Amino acid sequence: MSRIDLFKKALEEKKAVKVIAGIDNFDGQRVRNVVIAAQKGGAHAVDIAADAGLIRMAKETCELPIFVSSTSPDMLAMAAKEGADALEIGNFDALYRKGLRIGADEVLELVRETRELVGEEIFLSVTIPGHISVAEQVELARALEALDVDLIQSEGACVANVNNDGARGMMEKVNVSIANTMEIINACSVPVMTASGITPATALMPFAAGASAIGVGSCINKLSSALEMTATVMSIMEKVGAQKEERILA
Repeated sequence: MSRIDLFKKALEEKKAVKVIAGIDNFDGQRVRNVVIAAQKGGAHAVDIAADAGLIRMAKETCELPIFVSSTSPDMLAMAAKEGADALEIGNFDALYRKGLRIGADEVLELVRETRELVGEEIFLSVTIPGHISVAEQVELARALEALDVDLIQSEGACVANVNNDGARGMMEKVNVSIANTMEIINACSVPVMTASGITPATALMPFAAGASAIGVGSCINKLSSALEMTATVMSIMEKVGAQKEERILA
């Protein structure tokens, strides 16, 4: 079974966990720490920036599926050539920090351009911008389904109180992202991953709302060592595993 097939299996079981290093994180040592934490902590995938050196490092360091995130079709095509297992159009945090926004039409154009460059075979995940209206998110989700994307990622950070990095800020982000997740799930049959505000304390909330996966980034990236990162991933995976066992017993 290939790396991406293992991730697909976790998606089907609605328990997939992807650890996100960051679309604009090109610090080799920090990304390596995140990759190590994802592997040792038992996550189902790791998501890194579009950089050939980082991709090679990640593939040498872990056995997990390697997602590569970018808003550039050319960079995503490069990632595919370097052996990325999956491509992610999204994780738009870098854009938001610059005060930029991306619309539904732009996302669809990025999908079409990327597919033209890499073909239909490679696993493709697409983030739906959290700042567009719910109606636009629903319409975009249906359009992405028609384009045969493999995974849709919801977000909430850009419309929550991003200046609040404490517990309240995290809850605002995850609540918005979960609400968006529920709308998207009701609109299409593509598996949905909830990102934004996911911590050990909030990890189970998206699954209870029907998500097939969660994307965990900031609560891991802000830590200073691979050991701390690994412990956080393990905490999340223990909760997700316990939830699965409870469903089976029920």
